Amino acid sequence: MGATIVEKIFSSRCGSPVRTGDVVMAPVDGAMIHDITGPLAIQKFYEMGGVRVFSPSKVIMLFDHQVPADSIEAAENQVFMRKFAAEQSIYNYDIHEGVCHQVTLEKGRVHPGDLVVGADSHTCMYGAVGAFATGIGSTDMGFVLKFGSLYFRVPESIRAEVTGEFQHRVGAKDLILMMAGKIGADGATYKAIEFTGETVGGMEMADRMTCTNMAIEMGAKAGIVPPDEVTWRYMAERGGAAPVPLASDPDATYAEKRTFEVSDLAPQVAIPHNVDQVVEVGKVAGTPVDQVFIGSCTNGRFEDLKSAAEVLGSLSFSDRVRVIVIPASRTEYLKALRAGLIEQFVTAGALVEAPCCGPCMGGAFGLLAPDEVSLSTSNRNFRGRQGSTAASVYLCSPATAAASAIRGEITDPREV
Repeated sequence: MGATIVEKIFSSRCGSPVRTGDVVMAPVDGAMIHDITGPLAIQKFYEMGGVRVFSPSKVIMLFDHQVPADSIEAAENQVFMRKFAAEQSIYNYDIHEGVCHQVTLEKGRVHPGDLVVGADSHTCMYGAVGAFATGIGSTDMGFVLKFGSLYFRVPESIRAEVTGEFQHRVGAKDLILMMAGKIGADGATYKAIEFTGETVGGMEMADRMTCTNMAIEMGAKAGIVPPDEVTWRYMAERGGAAPVPLASDPDATYAEKRTFEVSDLAPQVAIPHNVDQVVEVGKVAGTPVDQVFIGSCTNGRFEDLKSAAEVLGSLSFSDRVRVIVIPASRTEYLKALRAGLIEQFVTAGALVEAPCCGPCMGGAFGLLAPDEVSLSTSNRNFRGRQGSTAASVYLCSPATAAASAIRGEITDPREV
């Protein structure tokens, strides 16, 4: 019987064949902490008798949720983590680089076939390069920091084959929202979603990241794209190793196989207050919006900003809308700056912020007042996610966000 890519990764890390459902203690290749989850993980490390972390070079540390520090408590947490980094000889990206998931990948800290954990639910984004990556709690991370391993139950996999060619101004974010609507918020609980098919094969890394980022919104333990030429080219640019075969066997056993066709896919919008409440943009077109957020680890890359900029053109954003644009990392910010996109957004009336999570986590800036409406390219629209519990958050693609910011209401980007 063949093995899935997930089973192969766990078998490689454990040094012996493992199958779906096996409970294993597996060594990790990387462990990521940031300014929100890191302090508690470090405290647990000490409570467990930790003296030295398992491998300083495998610990990825940076600050992105509350940067620059927006409270005395946030500043104290960051000082605590800086001291820990110095004590343990851990390289700390600090506030300088951007959102944790984007930075981890663009700095080449994750490779195909790796097993990586992060104290953040959207760690599953690293599966875009063919790694098994999953989010864990701070207590589990304290254990990992000390021992370098963690117990896992090897998950079943859902094979998601994507076919067809996207229409103009329809793309990966619309695909993953559609998938979330069809699979449901808990339809992939403790499973890995394996993204395959001609459409995924034709995606560049930015779009693959968008898809794997939101695997958790269907309850998945991980999202993963089997590495191919796109992957190895991306890794080569980051000093990665030579390509090695890594794919599920043709006779691998899946919990489920699903096919998604995108040729007739319209722009998608997740309506309040759950990510799986997804409709075509036409169903909510005309809904007034108070704020539009273009950014986050889901859609803050240069390609996303370029998509929004192409819709914007020489137009301006509506005076009725607060438009916040946040590149996902310093690298992506510089790409946008050199391409003239930052000037284009500012000229059109947007507020462009330094790379960070911003409104996505609802605790730093860009918060909503009661009864306000946000349209966001981020990954969650739970009640209170971006401020008041009496506010509403809709999710969409960068193209839809830009079109809606121009008109001041949710708009099909194909009409602008």
